[in-house]
This record gives sequence, C-alpha cells and structure tokens, in this order.
Amino acid sequence: MREFIVEADGGSRGNPGPAGYGAVVSDAATGETLRETAEYIGVATNNVAEYRGLLAGLRAAHALDPAATVHVRMDSKLVVEQMSGRWKIKHPDMKPLAAQAARVFPPGRVTYEWIPRAQNKHADRLANEAMDAGARGEQWSEAESTAELDTAGEVGAAGGTGAAGAAGAAGAAGAAGAAGAAGAYGSAAGAVPSEPSGDAAAGAARVRGALAEDRAAVTAAGSGPDTARASTAPGRGVLAGASSGSATDAADARAARAVEDARAPQAEADGETRAARAAGDARAPQAEADGETRAARADTDARADARAAKADAETRVAQAAKAGADTRAAKAVATPGWAPADMGAPATFVLLRHGETPLTPQKRFSGSGGTDPSLSDTGREQAERAAAMLARRGTIQAVVSSPLARTRETAGIVAARLGLDVSIDDGLRETDFGAWEGLTFAEVRERHPDDLNAWLASPDAEPTGGGESFAATATRLAATRDKLVTAHAGRTVLLVTHVTPIKTLVRLALGAPPESLFRMELSAASLSVVAYYADGNASVRLLNDTSYLR
Repeated sequence: MREFIVEADGGSRGNPGPAGYGAVVSDAATGETLRETAEYIGVATNNVAEYRGLLAGLRAAHALDPAATVHVRMDSKLVVEQMSGRWKIKHPDMKPLAAQAARVFPPGRVTYEWIPRAQNKHADRLANEAMDAGARGEQWSEAESTAELDTAGEVGAAGGTGAAGAAGAAGAAGAAGAAGAAGAYGSAAGAVPSEPSGDAAAGAARVRGALAEDRAAVTAAGSGPDTARASTAPGRGVLAGASSGSATDAADARAARAVEDARAPQAEADGETRAARAAGDARAPQAEADGETRAARADTDARADARAAKADAETRVAQAAKAGADTRAAKAVATPGWAPADMGAPATFVLLRHGETPLTPQKRFSGSGGTDPSLSDTGREQAERAAAMLARRGTIQAVVSSPLARTRETAGIVAARLGLDVSIDDGLRETDFGAWEGLTFAEVRERHPDDLNAWLASPDAEPTGGGESFAATATRLAATRDKLVTAHAGRTVLLVTHVTPIKTLVRLALGAPPESLFRMELSAASLSVVAYYADGNASVRLLNDTSYLR
C-alpha cells in the first residue's frame, strides 16, 4: 500500500485577518514531492487557515491515490491533538472543518504528528506565498512558486559550504555536462538525499531542468561555494490529478529559475580540480557541434572542459524554458479573454437571497410595497445554515442588506456568525409589485390579465396600481452596483437581497436581455456570486447554490 506524507500549514495576518494555507504531498518512501497546493482564503483566523491547509493536503493525497495511507505532519498542536482525538473541538468554525478532514480517508488510514515550525517550512512558505498573492489581488500559482526551491536552498546552505561545497557544486556541473553530451536530461547521477550534507548537498542541484516529456525537474549543475543549494527530493514529475498545462508551466518556471541560478561564477582552486576530474571521467561525443564545445573538447585543460559542459547545460535549459514560454504565448493568443488581466482583485458580490417567509411556499408576490413579512421558522434555519457555510469559507469582509425585514433578519443571523456589522442599502430592496402584492400568479392572471400580459412582454410595463417596472429596477440596481463596487474594490462582500435584484445583477453581468429574468431559478436562501473588475467587465461565478441547505 502506498504511503504519503502530508505537511500543511496556514496563517492569518491579523488573526482574524488576510489568511492563506499551503500543503505539500510527498512520497513516504522516496521523499519526492508529488503535489503542492496553496490558496488565499480572505479574512480568517489562524486556526481556520490551518484546518483549511490540512483539508487541502488530504484531498490532494486522495486525488493521487484513494487507497493510500497518510501521515500528516503539522506545527499546529491544536489541529494535531484535535484530529488525533485527544482534544475536544469546541469552536463552531472548527467542527465542520475537522469533520470534513476526517471523511477524506477511511478511519485508521491517517495518522498525525506534531513537528516544530522549522521542520514545516515548505508548507509555511506556500501559505505565505498565497497570502502575498492575495495582497496583490492575485491567486497563488504553482508555476510561479519558489517555496520548494527556497526551502531546499536553506537545507543546502546548512549542509555544506566553503571549499567542500564548492567542489561538490563544480562536480555536479561536470556531471550535468556529461548528461547534456549524451543528449538526455533525466535524473542526476545519484538521487539527492532528503537530508543532504557536505559535498553531496552542495553539489546536488544548481540547475533544476525540466526537459523530459513528463516535465520531470531533476537535472543538477554547479555554482559558486557560497550559493550552493540542494533539493530535498529526487525530482518532480507531472502530478497525478493536475492538468498537463499546469505541470508544464511549473516545469518551465523552474527551468528558467535554474538558468539564473546556474550563472554564478565558477568555484576556485580545488573546486575546479574536482570539476576537471568529473568532466574528464564523463567525456563522451558532444551532441551539439557548436564552436565553443569543440574548442573545449580540443583543449586539454580540464577546467575549460568543465566550463564548456556547464555552458552547454545552461543552453539546453534556456532552450527548454524558451520553448515553454513560446507555448504559453501561443495558448494566450489562441484563447483571447481567458488569460488573467493584471487589474488587481475584483469586487466580489456574494448574493444571498433571504430565507423563506410565510408567503414564499405559497409563491405569492412579495415586493417592497406589501406587508413586509419576517422570516418563518424554516427561513431562520436556512439563514443559520447559510451562515455556517459562509463562516467555514471565511472570505466575507462586509455585509450589506436590503432594508426589508426578511433580508435584515437573514443578514443579522449571518453577520453575527461572521462577527461583522450589517450596512443597509435601500438600492437592494425588492421591486414594488403594486396591487399584485400578496397575490399568486394565478390570482393576478384572473384579476389583471391585460396588465400581466403587458408586464410579461415588456420590461417597461408596470404592475397594476403603479408598481415598479423591471426597467426601473434595473436602473436602480445598476446605480447601486456601481456605488458598492467603488466602495468595496478588491473586497468580497455579502449582499443580502431578493429575487429580482439578484436576477437583475446576474442579467446585467451577462449582458442578457430582460426576458432572461423569467428563465432563472432562484431559491430561498440560495447563493450566487458575481465579480466586478477594474475595466468594467463582470464574471458570474455561481448561481442558485443551495447545496448547504440539504
């Protein structure tokens, strides 16, 4: 049975404050990193972020092999003790997260171990990368992550420096040159140990290429004595469960970083001597017949051989990085509009319809000109469930409500759970349905057939008795939207409102015609999400989600 190691961490800059998590899945037998994951989760506490990191790590491991056993290592004593069953879970936000984590794998297949923070640096770096990305209004990208390289660099620096480290680094340069001469970039000679030291650590990996078809990043090359790094894993291939595009991007990014790392000055004295011996032992016909390589081969000076081999390695890695960049550029041209624009974080509106009132199950018109009913018992329970789900996500930064009783009551229940205040905005009120307030559709059809037909045919038609037309509602909602987007730029805001305002905001975001209002289902206490960007564009991300109510 396969065994994974999951290392996870989470953090909050403010507690609660901007938060993120990171998790790493590695092979217990080889130490190879199989998966990295991280995410900025908005405003949350340290404990929520840590639990979110654990949950993400377990899910990543499950995606790799559902039959595996997992050993979790975290520096959170709270999470380890609670998940091990030794401490009770009292906090309401922790219980659902712990329950979700316990369900990822069957009981008995996951064990937990507390480790000092110094031993959890990889996951910690990922969490900080995610929070840094969130601060920039971006999402964390595995392709741009340097967490593993940074962590490996610290290990390498501790493992060997000075002349011995230089010699190891220069020796690796010679080995990389030999691999390049053979025309193959596979595993470096000798797997890199999980705890490298001395020459082996310093010489393990200055150049970490990714040139094979599976984009395995495993090649090593040398550098100077004071900047040697060592990888903590033998190499990383295309991740199970990840898209080939993301794996390619990750490999290309590492290759590009490797080129920069490899451009350090050559080691002096005994380092060059070792490089010369390694290059002399590994000599083979060069795959590339460029002038510099031929001159190096003709030269009897072993140090020149080592430098030529290193230059050859740099060229090959640079070519691979360029090829990956060209591929990404082609994809961007082929799919205009899908590449993320550098416009900062959008203003994200999480649109919550109020819970049921006594009129909701009867499907009666209930706008802003009627009896203004409060929530029923069912509606309050729905609001509580929505509040619990939003608390688990931990992304809401402000709550704004329509002034009507049913929305204010729903917003109050959610805001109390989130620890936030509720602002009231009259622009979020429901349409005024005039004389139709309190009637069913069939009753309106019977009493006001001509007015109803006109209302169904034109957004400019008003309900009987001088109610509000859909066109007037749209004008009001557009102004309210623009005001709130300006006030909450880059933030995630919960808007607690009604059927017509939510449908209208979605319709406007899609650029859909007015008749689309009649083609959307919007249940009580459902969630929809629309994001608004700095260039005026909008993105509908969710519509009528009620999964948390079941």
